[in-house]
Amino acid sequence: MAGIVKVIRSLYRDSVSLMQLSSRLASLAGVRQASAVMASENNLELLRAAGLLSGTGAEGAGPSDLLIALEGDDGAALEAAMGEAEMALASKPTPSAGGHRRAEPARSLAMGLDEMPGANMALVSTPGDYAAAEAEKALRLGLNVMIFSDNVSEADEVALKRLAHARDLLVMGPDCGTAIVDGVPLCFANVVKRGSVGVVGASGTGLQQVTCLVDRWGEGISQAIGTGGRDLHAAVGGLSMLQGIKLLARDPETRIIVLISKPPASEVASHVLDAALASGKPVVVNFLGADPAKIARPGLHPVRTLEDAARAAVDLARGKVASAATPAEPAAPGFAFAPGQRYLRGLYSGGTFCYEASLLLSEALAPVFTNTPVGKAAEIADVWKSEAHTLIDLGDDVFTRGRPHPMIDHRLRNERIQREAEDGEVAVLLLDAVLGHGSHADPAGAMAPALREAQARAKQAGRALAIVGFVCGTEGDPQGLARQEEILRDAGMILAESNAQAVRLAAAIARAAEAAQPASRAGVVA
Repeated sequence: MAGIVKVIRSLYRDSVSLMQLSSRLASLAGVRQASAVMASENNLELLRAAGLLSGTGAEGAGPSDLLIALEGDDGAALEAAMGEAEMALASKPTPSAGGHRRAEPARSLAMGLDEMPGANMALVSTPGDYAAAEAEKALRLGLNVMIFSDNVSEADEVALKRLAHARDLLVMGPDCGTAIVDGVPLCFANVVKRGSVGVVGASGTGLQQVTCLVDRWGEGISQAIGTGGRDLHAAVGGLSMLQGIKLLARDPETRIIVLISKPPASEVASHVLDAALASGKPVVVNFLGADPAKIARPGLHPVRTLEDAARAAVDLARGKVASAATPAEPAAPGFAFAPGQRYLRGLYSGGTFCYEASLLLSEALAPVFTNTPVGKAAEIADVWKSEAHTLIDLGDDVFTRGRPHPMIDHRLRNERIQREAEDGEVAVLLLDAVLGHGSHADPAGAMAPALREAQARAKQAGRALAIVGFVCGTEGDPQGLARQEEILRDAGMILAESNAQAVRLAAAIARAAEAAQPASRAGVVA
C-alpha cells in the first residue's frame, strides 16, 4: 500500500468543496482513499485515525494550510491524482451570471460588506477553531449569520446566540448544513418553488425532506431556517428557533410555519410552543419521537413524521384542515424469499432519516439495532457489523473520518450494500438518496451498479432481495428528481415518496418474509 501527502500553504477552501474534491480523487483508478482538508489539529487527528497520515509530508501543517492525503496500490496513479487535485485547486471559479469579481478578493467581512453594502447575512465556513470569532465579527457588523462550520463549542454557540438575540439578529448553526433564504438554497439544500410555508428546523435532512415534499405536492417555501442540532438543548435555550419563529411571524409571505426537531429539553419546548402560539399563524410541530398529545393546542398541529409535517402544511396552505389520518398499511409486494431470510438492513446518508426510521421501524419489528437509537430501538454494539434488523447512519463521525460525507461519496455505502446482500438472513435493504446543491452530482447513477450487483449475488445464491428507498429532492435540483427515480427503478429499487413511506413498506416486506419462514422459526420477530 502506497501513500502520499501534500500540504499547500496558505490556501483555503470550504468543507463542501473539499469533500467534493475528495470524492472525485477517490474515484480515480489506483486510489483507495483520498482526503482533502484544512490542516486543523482536529482534521489531522481524524486523518491519523483513518491511517492516512502514517507516513511523512504533513510536518508543520497548520489550520491555514490545505492538506491532501492519498492512499492506494499504485504510486504512479497517486502522483497523477495529486496532479489533478492541484489543477482543480488552481482553477478559478466562474462569476455567476451578471456578477463581477473585484481585482483584489475581499480578505475580511468588513471588506466584503464594503463591496456589498446591502448584504444582511454572512455564511461562515472556516475551521471550527475560527468560526466563532468570524461569526461574532459578522454579528457586530449587523449581519445575520449562517455557521456551516462544526467543532464550535456549546459555550461559544450560547454566547453568539445571546449576542444575536440582543441585536435582533439570527444565528443559523453552528453545524447548520441547510437553509433556503429568499429562494436561495444554501449548502446542502434543494431548489424549491417559492410559496407560503416557512420552516425552522434543527435538522438539515429534516428541512430537506419537508421542503421537498411541499414542493412535490404543489406548494412552495417562503424561508427555510436551520438552527444547528444543539439549539434546543437546555443550555442553548432554543434561541435560534425562537428568533426564526419571530422572523416568520412578521414575514408577510409566510402563512404557515413548520417546526422540526428531535424532542427539545422540556423547558425549551415550553418556550418554543408559547412563541409558536404567539405568532398568530398556524404552526405544524414535528418533534420527532415526542408525544403529539403533549403538544396539541389551538393553533398548533403536532405530527409524528416529516411526511406528516409536509402534508399538514400543504393542507393548511390550501385552507383545508390539517390531515391527521393514520397512514394505511402498505401492501407488501410478493418475493420468493429463501429459508432464513427475515431481516431488514437500512443504510442511510441522512442522519434524521435514520433517526425517524429507527422510531418507526422499532414500532413494527423487533429487535431493531441502530447508531441512532430512539423509541424501542437499541444501540448497536458494532456499527460495522449488522445484527437482526439494523439501521445505520453512515454520516456518523466514525464513518466520515478521512472520508467525504455519504451524500457526496457513495463508495462506503456501496461496499456495505454488497456485504448485506451476501448475508443469507437479509430480506430487505432500505436506502435514501439525497439530491440538491452540495450532494453528489448523480446519486442514483453512483448507487445503481451496487444495487444491480447486490440483487445478482442474492439471485445466484438462490435468494430474493427487496430494495426499498426514496429520493429526497425536486425536479428543480441539478440532478433532477424524475431522472434519479427512473435510474433507481431501473436498478430494481421499489420507490416511495418519503422516508416514512419507505420505512413502512420495508417493514411490511420484512414481516411477510418472516411469515413465510418455516413454522419452527416463527416468532423470532415481534
